[in-house]
Amino acid sequence: MVHLGIDIDQFILLTIYPAAVFFAIGYIAKKTKMKPVVSYLLQAGTCFAFAIAYLVAVPNGGAQGLAVVLAMFGAVLLLMARKQKIQQQEEQSI
Repeated sequence: MVHLGIDIDQFILLTIYPAAVFFAIGYIAKKTKMKPVVSYLLQAGTCFAFAIAYLVAVPNGGAQGLAVVLAMFGAVLLLMARKQKIQQQEEQSI
């Protein structure tokens, strides 16, 4: 069996860290009544930051799959932020 440089417990921790930050941003955004566009952008930024960190810092490509998933999720969050901003502009023009 091929060893990628990280164990299963490390991989689980690498999965929990971005999820914890993601939910913390959501919680703070809700408590401070932050605009959804800003919260989506912050969450997308953290997803991209974790994806880049995992590609650079984890040896032997041990978290490449997780980095790709985080990058795709960040892209979806950017699309959601764009959609939210367009909806806000339409509501203001009515």
